[in-house]
Amino acid sequence: MAPLYVIGHVNPDTDSIAAALGYAWLLRERDGSDAVAARAGAINPQTTWVLRRLELEPPLLVTDASPRFSSVTHRLDTVRPDSLLSEAWLITSRTGGIAPVINEDGTPYGLINGPSIYQFLQRLIGRRPDRQEMRISEIMEASCRDACDTTVPIFLISMRIRDVLNRILREEHNDFLVVNESKHYVGVCNQRDVLNPPRLRLILVDHNEPGQALGALEEAELVEILDHHRLGTHSTHVPIRFTVDIVGSTSTLVCERIEEAGLSAPHNLAGMLLAGLLSDTLILTSPTTTERDRHAAERLARWAFVKNGLLAGETIQGFGQQVLRAGSGLAAREPAEVVSSDMKLYESGGYTFAISQVEVTDLVQLDEHLEALKEALNGLRERRGLDFSMLMVTDVVDGRSRLVTVNAPVILDELPYLKQPDGTFLAEGVVSRKKQLLPAVLGLLEV
Repeated sequence: MAPLYVIGHVNPDTDSIAAALGYAWLLRERDGSDAVAARAGAINPQTTWVLRRLELEPPLLVTDASPRFSSVTHRLDTVRPDSLLSEAWLITSRTGGIAPVINEDGTPYGLINGPSIYQFLQRLIGRRPDRQEMRISEIMEASCRDACDTTVPIFLISMRIRDVLNRILREEHNDFLVVNESKHYVGVCNQRDVLNPPRLRLILVDHNEPGQALGALEEAELVEILDHHRLGTHSTHVPIRFTVDIVGSTSTLVCERIEEAGLSAPHNLAGMLLAGLLSDTLILTSPTTTERDRHAAERLARWAFVKNGLLAGETIQGFGQQVLRAGSGLAAREPAEVVSSDMKLYESGGYTFAISQVEVTDLVQLDEHLEALKEALNGLRERRGLDFSMLMVTDVVDGRSRLVTVNAPVILDELPYLKQPDGTFLAEGVVSRKKQLLPAVLGLLEV
């Protein structure tokens, strides 16, 4: 069975990374599954800090679900060009008629197969009567170089199959050589497997909308979705396990499933899940917070704050403040990074738009960086082909936000927030993009 990748959205936050790591661990521990935690994009500063604090490796980067040559490549035994043909013959008897011929430096020379041997015999014997009585043992003393097809196509193992599909369909060869970035031999694949590659098996966590998922999602086999956001528009060919629940973080859902299995997470993984929960709920103060989140936080703290552990002596409030501080601030980050690191795409009322969010400890920071952030927002809008873009700058200390908009439709002037002289909106008590800002925006666009 191919690996099962547990992956968050394309601009992963701490909850997305924590949920992927935690759920992959549970699937391995509980089900014996070959589950692998993955991420669809770059890790933000907050998550980087948490991973380092807990001595955890980042999930595997998987930005595209489109099958690659690595999924259909087999590393067959090889011979050198100057080896005797008899050596290649032994290999072909084990591999179904194929023997890769590889140079001493590891680069491919060619391939010995049925057609290449036939061409060799035709050249060797042809219409010469004096050679038509040759013994097989004599033929086997020839060099592999003489019986090798050196015109076999070569593909890079990391290349997407779909990018060269038309070329493969036109090829007369049935077998291909595969190399790595250093052009060294990796293996062999055949046309039948290339045209029907295994699909990447995925579990989506912390999102369910295709616009927020890794590329080429339609080419993957979607196994499950575990989320706490609004429903998107994704469809599947077969029924899947689909959980969208009303809690403040996906880490809460993962914690509950660990508890249901009668297990307890390792202290560093529990700390990661707790960081994801506290980040998404602003240390349990966000309006998205539920009693289930509070219970999950207490349970994760019990697992994480163990004596002699990495978080020994910590408290939920103290650890949460460290996590939020690690992700806050505008001065130390480029404007383009600020508007793209926690950005989500939406479609509504005929508009496509982005809402980004960044956390600060004082909204006064925004004044110095406002123009640069507007330029970055406009660049984001143009690159993505969006109608408009917004940045929600959230003060995690005072529990309020300022909204920066670029090219927003006139209808959004009716947002129920105080418009400032600089064109931003001051949203008192608004800290949640999902539960507070987005419903207000959609309510105006969908009228």
